[in-house]
Parts: sequence; C-alpha cells; structure tokens
Amino acid sequence: MAKRGSYAKGIAKREEILERALDVIARSGMRGASVKEIADAVGLTPPGLLHYFESKEELFTAILRKRDEVDGLAFTLPDLDSADTAVVWEQATQAYIAVIRHNASVPGLVELFSRLAVDAADTEHPAHDYFLERSEQLHDRFARIAAAAQRAGIITDAIPAESFARILHAASDGLQLQWLTDPSIDMAGAVTDLFAAFAPAKR
Repeated sequence: MAKRGSYAKGIAKREEILERALDVIARSGMRGASVKEIADAVGLTPPGLLHYFESKEELFTAILRKRDEVDGLAFTLPDLDSADTAVVWEQATQAYIAVIRHNASVPGLVELFSRLAVDAADTEHPAHDYFLERSEQLHDRFARIAAAAQRAGIITDAIPAESFARILHAASDGLQLQWLTDPSIDMAGAVTDLFAAFAPAKR
C-alpha cells in the first residue's frame, strides 16, 4: 500500500509539474523557462524536479505532450460518423484554425515546439518518437476527413487526400517559424486562405 501510495503521489506531482510548466513557458518563453524557474513554480529544487524526468529534454517533451492533451480537450477534431460530411468538414477546419489562433497567444510554447521539432530529427532525442506519433495521428485523421470531403465535392480531388494533409501540416508548422520571427503574420488567416484554395472552383 505504501508503494502504491508513493507511486500515485509521484504521478500527481508529475502532472502538477507539467501543468505549471505550461504556464511558465507560455508566459516566459523557452529561454526564460529554465529548469530552475519551473522547479521554483512547484516548490522543488532543479535536481528534485528532474527526479520525475530522465532529463531536461524528456521534461520538455512531456510538456509538449501535456499541451496536446490540453488542446485536444478544447479543440477536438470531429468524428467522421458523427454528422454529414459538410458539417464534419466545417467543424474540422474551424477546430484546426482555432488551435492556430490559440497558438498565437502562447508564443513560448510555439517556440518550444519549433525548437524541439528540429532537435527531434536526431533519432536518439527524447522528442523523436513524439513528433513521429503526432504527425502520423494528425495526417491519418485529417487525410480521412479530407478524403470524405473530396468524395462529397467539398474540396478539390486534384491531389490525394494524404498530400493535402501533408501540405496543411507543413504550412501550419512553417507559418509558426515565420511568426516567431515576425509576430505580425496572421497564421490563422493564412491557413483559412489555404483551406479556401482547395475548394472547387465555382462555375
């Protein structure tokens, strides 16, 4: 029982760390969000904080997973079987745009995501599997929604649905990099225009 209670407390503390870290990074940015600052926010020393994670890189990867968990509750892609295709497509595009608009309010997390995305090219980096899994899930889900929209004539079928999903992902990630350099860029507006560009030409 003691071990079980200790394990449960450890899980709870890890969750507290990740929740506080989201706030710290969103507020201070990745450069300002040192391990010490995150540790201070939860009443731990830096070594005490890293007791719950294998390394600083693993901590930052876990923070991104937590961010996805939180965003997933607020911006959920619809189920293809939940309504007719036109409704699903509208809900999916609006949810995607809403996430991008939300990201503009948390620049520190966008910076963390972009920096780790580069580092994760190294197959030994703790974030490597996270980015692979995230990409596969996003591509699969949006490609299936796009394929249904193509069959319904809502978007063009000039390119495969899988290519559409890849282009959408590449555009949104690329816009984040541009926005970090120039915050005047309207990321959500650009993605809205991209969705519009894939609509069939009106006769």
